[in-house]
Parts: sequence; C-alpha cells; structure tokens
Amino acid sequence: MSKSFLFSSESVTEGHPDKICDQISDAIVDALLTADPLSRVAAEVVVNTGLVLLTGEITSQAQVNFTRLVRDKVAEIGYTDAKNGFCAESCAVLVAFDEQSPDIAQGVNVALESRGSREDQFDLVGAGDQGLMFGFACDETPELMPLPISLAHRLSRQLATVRKNGTLPYLRPDGKTQVTVAYEEGRPVGIHTLLISTQHTPTIGTLTEEAAVQERIRADLWEAVVTPVFAELPIKPDSNTRFLTNPTGKFVIGGPQGDAGLTGRKIIVDTYGGYSRHGGGAFSG
Repeated sequence: MSKSFLFSSESVTEGHPDKICDQISDAIVDALLTADPLSRVAAEVVVNTGLVLLTGEITSQAQVNFTRLVRDKVAEIGYTDAKNGFCAESCAVLVAFDEQSPDIAQGVNVALESRGSREDQFDLVGAGDQGLMFGFACDETPELMPLPISLAHRLSRQLATVRKNGTLPYLRPDGKTQVTVAYEEGRPVGIHTLLISTQHTPTIGTLTEEAAVQERIRADLWEAVVTPVFAELPIKPDSNTRFLTNPTGKFVIGGPQGDAGLTGRKIIVDTYGGYSRHGGGAFSG
C-alpha cells in the first residue's frame, strides 16, 4: 500500500430510498423474531413514488400487520406530507410474501457437513444467502471502524438530528454524506473532502433564488452539522479541505419520488459498514 493515499466512504440518511427499504426489512425481521424466534425471513422491499412493495420468503408462526409496520416506520423516518410525493398514510403497501422453498430450506436447516461423518456442533449449522466479506477492526476510532466511514455516519446522523429538532426546518429526509481522509504512513492525518447532499424545500424564508438558497444551506450545514461533528475530534477540516454541498445544484425532489429504492442480496459486503448502493435485505435463519 502507498505511504500516502486518500480513502473515501459514504453514508446516507434514513430518508434515502435504499435506506428506507433496509429499515423496513429490518423492522419486519425484528417483529417476526420477537413473536416467533424460529422465524425464517428473507424480506425484500421496494419503494417508489407512492408505493412500498414487500416481497421475499417468510416461514413463521408469527402474525404481523405488515401494512401498519410499514406506515409506522415511514412516518418515523419523516415522510408524513403527501406533497413530498411519498407519505406514510397515503402510500400503497403491497404484500407479496411466500414461504421459503423446501429445497432451499434443507440447506439452511442442516449443513452439508452434518450429512457426512462429522460431529462438530458448528458443522451442523446451515447457511442461506452467502456473500464475500472484506474489512477488519482498526484502532482509528473508538468504535473500531476506519475514520472515513465513522465520520460519514456521524454527519448523516447529525443531518437527521437538525432536521428533526427544528434547527434546520427546511431540510427533508433524503440525504447523503461522503468523507475523504488523507493518510500518511497508513494513519489518517487530515480531511481532504467533505460532501453533504441534502433534500430541502424549494425556498427558505424569503430566499427564493436558487443560488441564495444553496448558499444558505452551505452556511447552515457547516455551522449546524460539520462543526458539531468535529468539535471534539483531533483531526478537523482546515483551509485545504474541500466542502461540497448539493453539488448537482439543488435537491428538492428526493426520497422515493426522486429515485426508486430496493433491498437486494449483496455479493460483496463491506464489513467496515460502508454504504452499498443496493444494500442487503434483512434475513434470519
């Protein structure tokens, strides 16, 4: 590995279409396992303008009101106004779950090794959907994650916080952050680039011109999001750090209205916790 390099990681807010799907599928697994710990769940979710589709395979004795679960989760995320093109109480919720195929289930119920002569208890464990993993724990942050993804997650969480607590009331749920960290001798030494894209209202108070709106957003994000996140960290942005906000120009149409979202079975999983465009569906068993 080069002694000097840049490393970037991306995170998304709870209102990003793919993240909405991940949260709904996670909620489905949680609800089913709470009622029936032996549930087998492969929950896939698709969202688009005014629509949530639930599909996949579920084998469980639990009874769950999936429609209510979806509406509660979407409302918790912040989509409560039909004018935004996606609303918890007005979106259609289509439920199309089947039971898992018995041919597939046999590979999950009993591992291949157990069908031979091996008797080790760990050889009895079956497996469903598999993936390739990369990444490892490191000492760059208290959570043992690399600094770029840790910072990207912190920015996304702070972005959601200032939206929900009214600090920046013009923000909407969809958003994305990206942090590029400069490394020397394998250790982080500086912040090369910060990027924050956030959905927002077309106007802010008396500001109606697009350039003025974006300038206000840039200033507010630095003060209310970036500054608090880096307040107690030893590595901070400096005069050489690039700070990009809504680089496409504006971000009024977002969420499922702006881009369809889905969960999907990943082939490669970043164990650092980095965001994958089509994040994994939620699974149990």
